[in-house]
Amino acid sequence: MSWQNKVLRVDLAAGATSVEPLNMDWANDYLGNRGLGTKYLYEEMDPGADALGPDNVLIFATGPLGGTMASTSGRFSVVTKGPLTNAIACSNSGGKFGAELKFAGYDMLIVKGRSAKPVYLSIFDDKVEILPADEIWGQSVWYADEWIRKQHQDPQIKIAAIGVSGENKVRFACVVNDLHRAAGRSGVGAVMGSKNLKAICARGTVGVTGDDPGKFMHVVQEVNKALHGSSNRRGLMRYGTLAMMDSMQEFGGLPTHNFQAVAFAGAEKINHNAVAVKNRNGHTSLIRNAACFGCTIACGRIAKIDPKHFSVKDRPEYWVASGGLEYETAFAFGPAIGVSDLDALTFAGFMMNEHGMDPISFGVTLAAAMELYELGIITKQQTDGVDLSFGSAEALVVMSEKTGKHEGFGKQLGLGSKRLCEQYGRPELAMVAKGQEFAGYDGRAMQGMGLGYATSNRGACHLRHDTFTEDYQDPGTKGKAQACATSQDFVAMVDSSGLCLFTTGTWGYEDFARMIDADLPGQWDVERLRQTGERIWNLEKLFNLKAGLTIKDDTLPPRMLKDPAPAGFNKGGVTELEVMIPQYYAARGWSKQGVPTKEKLDALNIRA
Repeated sequence: MSWQNKVLRVDLAAGATSVEPLNMDWANDYLGNRGLGTKYLYEEMDPGADALGPDNVLIFATGPLGGTMASTSGRFSVVTKGPLTNAIACSNSGGKFGAELKFAGYDMLIVKGRSAKPVYLSIFDDKVEILPADEIWGQSVWYADEWIRKQHQDPQIKIAAIGVSGENKVRFACVVNDLHRAAGRSGVGAVMGSKNLKAICARGTVGVTGDDPGKFMHVVQEVNKALHGSSNRRGLMRYGTLAMMDSMQEFGGLPTHNFQAVAFAGAEKINHNAVAVKNRNGHTSLIRNAACFGCTIACGRIAKIDPKHFSVKDRPEYWVASGGLEYETAFAFGPAIGVSDLDALTFAGFMMNEHGMDPISFGVTLAAAMELYELGIITKQQTDGVDLSFGSAEALVVMSEKTGKHEGFGKQLGLGSKRLCEQYGRPELAMVAKGQEFAGYDGRAMQGMGLGYATSNRGACHLRHDTFTEDYQDPGTKGKAQACATSQDFVAMVDSSGLCLFTTGTWGYEDFARMIDADLPGQWDVERLRQTGERIWNLEKLFNLKAGLTIKDDTLPPRMLKDPAPAGFNKGGVTELEVMIPQYYAARGWSKQGVPTKEKLDALNIRA
């Protein structure tokens, strides 16, 4: 079976490691990755604990389909309590690190306590060591990655690390693996930094074995054939996620100038076409596609910055090819702050990867700072002399690096928009839900998206539900509550399988059921998977309730609820949350206060 049946535990305070069997009762109920990580977190820590304190638990979790021949099988999740939101955090990443952890023989890595000194963790099958990290503490992700490779002299080693932002507990610091993939949201890198854990390197030779390898191979070949021929895959392969820039622009849902507008005049300068054409210097941004482990989609992008661009003209260390723009990065560094300089966006993206930060949260926080600046609430005296006007590519370049290095006004930006805006007395300017910044979709143009932002257990997120079809077809609220809840459960199941959400443009419950049924012992059908996803969502909700969140946290800022969309598909509309929230709670079988009922928990076999 493709559960490895092993959990690796690390007690940083004691400097000790141990291995134990996977709890198979929990695995059968929560599958793996996001779901199983959530179950372990819920059982092993007080949700009321300080997210940046030693009692928080940091979990790296793989899924049962991880490391198999199923397409996109390189996913893993970092599960913890998030310092950005004080809610449950589950941040998913691709690349190759997750598969390598699985190949080393572990379903899950659980890190507790805090080391007295900076350390990194080395995993080579059953050889696990906690090693000094003094020489890489205070250094970037890229430096740490290179140093660890030299130390271990193994070209196949896979590394997940934090930058200086994580060390300094920037609220949206992330964990970067394979140089430019990341467990990006909710500040999981800050939790890693709070534990004085700089990096984890993994190398595995154990491999994985399914319950019925012959059947699994046959099923995977069939579903992969469908994926290969799908228009969704072809679009992602050809254009990447940047194609969403034009879609949102046309729809009137492209958040601009801190969500004050819903369309951006410079969108065509930073879209999927722009990255592929030569600029006036003969430079092309996009170099090639990139794929994570086992992926047959290859939506990732590798890019270079024009060496003549002001951001790097005297810095040849950045004349390299690295992770290029995806839609969320481009939205956050482009329309959100009004910048249409493609190379400036790419440079800021490099800063996110090198220093380990979530581009969505950074960009939307910078957008809030720019609005505060234009209102005269923040001045050049506070911003180190930098003009923070909307549209400033220079501000983007300077502040992305300052925040990454935890310098100057970058320290203020590192608080995230909620805390930044509260500090300056204008909390309503923070475009967040539960303290986490919105993604690149305006919740007024898309009612289902707005509801998804408000109810997401990890704070505002476009990857916790899927109501795109419903939102594109109808600007109203009808059916959005049920569609949101149903898709949240489906996404929770997919995340927990160990595969990528980008397969779901082609695959549905039946495809996942066939693969998981062949991969794992027992009978796994559509209804069991549906209930698994619902169980995961409800357990996450229970964690948040115990952490102190209430119905008041299932909301959006006034701009979404009161300021009509100035243009687009739903011009004049607001997010009608007061209509949808009661419908959503009813669809979930929760109380009117948004609390799972005893009947619901009993039906899902959840012990509160």
